[in-house]
Order: sequence, then structure tokens, then C-alpha cells
Amino acid sequence: MTAEKTIAIIGASANPAKWSHKAVMTYLQAGWKVFPVNPFEREVAGLQTYPSVRDIPLDRLDRVSVYLPPRRGLAVLEDIASKQVGELFINPGAESDELVCKAQGLGLEPILACSILAVRRNEGMAGQGNATTTVPDKKNAAGS
Repeated sequence: MTAEKTIAIIGASANPAKWSHKAVMTYLQAGWKVFPVNPFEREVAGLQTYPSVRDIPLDRLDRVSVYLPPRRGLAVLEDIASKQVGELFINPGAESDELVCKAQGLGLEPILACSILAVRRNEGMAGQGNATTTVPDKKNAAGS
């Protein structure tokens, strides 16, 4: 029996028009155990939300997907690093050079890509696309 895959969606919204809400729904439909993270929402798509990724009652998450502006994303990186994380997706609009450098400095390997496309591709869902691009190590890049 295969263990259920886990994902924390940071910045999850109860608003169905938001991409973070669409991510929650897509991962649920793909059979993942979804942990919405948002200190300002009580629930998203019928799921309890967690104020921080640290509040999720697991030591390890298969994937973390960030839907926050870069400045707010920077503020949650240490919380993310407190968990064992298989993959860290920084979705379009959430990325910045500073965020990538800090994530790498914490031992995380950010993937700058849409996590919705990644789950669709990996789970054989409609709307497949190449969604994963790993980021070169900014700390060791020439001129850094």
C-alpha cells in the first residue's frame, strides 16, 4: 500500500478565484493529503487551516507550495526549514533572488514553478505541462 502524499499550501485562500485555492482543489483531486496554511482563514475547501507550517502535526512533508508575495515568503522560510521537506515549490509571483538565496542557505532546494502543473503532470491529470525548473545555487554563482 502506498502512503498518501502530503503537501502544505502556504497562503491557501478560501477564495475560489485565487491560485492557492485552485492548488488545494487540484491536490485533493489527485489524492494528496492537503494542509492549507493561512493564519487569517479558518478553513479552505472544508479543510482546517494551520496558522504556520510549524503547526502541521507532521515532521515530514512531501511537498510545500508557496503562494505568498516574496517579502512574506521570506518570513516563512525558517518555518518551512523546520520540517523535512521533499520539494519546495515557489509559485510564479512568489519568487525573488533574496528568497531563493535564503532558502538555499537554509538547506532547501527551491523549485521556481507552478505546483499545480507539477501535480497534473506527475499524476497524469489533464492540462499537463513541464512545470519543474530547479534553481541554480545562487550562493555559488559567478558574481554573487
